[in-house]
Amino acid sequence: MTPVEFESLPYRPCVGICLFNRSGLVWIGRRADQDLVEHVSEGHQWQMPQGGIDPGEDPYEAARRELWEETNVRSATVLGEAPEWLSYDIPRDVVGDRWKYKWRGQTQKWFAFRFEGEESEINIAEPPAGEREFAEWRWEPLENLPALVVPFKRPVYEKVVEAFRDWGTEA
Repeated sequence: MTPVEFESLPYRPCVGICLFNRSGLVWIGRRADQDLVEHVSEGHQWQMPQGGIDPGEDPYEAARRELWEETNVRSATVLGEAPEWLSYDIPRDVVGDRWKYKWRGQTQKWFAFRFEGEESEINIAEPPAGEREFAEWRWEPLENLPALVVPFKRPVYEKVVEAFRDWGTEA
């Protein structure tokens, strides 16, 4: 695929979820599918919940759905959203190997939520959607997240940190 052909591919519309606990830490999960070609960067298999927006679906509703499908969390209150859509390109070998040249990358609308439930509500082992996204999870300070994700997602995570920096603590 030539650079011009790659750049003409569309971005997949997605959402990202930054889930804060009452202490101001953020939920992050280690990908269960580490053998996928886009997750080969050792030590960087972590990410916040994210996923595609179905045709005709509102991004906020997609964020609530993805949060539930990946973590079982329903007890969350929206704090707000990032002011702009954030995009990243998938490495070119992944675009062909895994994505069959359908998408160039993802463009994401990010939402911040406050987790209001008990940690026992979080169940990544039995996700409602059936496909397990995460092998383990933990709470992390927001500013630590960019160093934990695959390098091609890092610029988006840095912008998420900037957008949600002051939202982690309760007013």
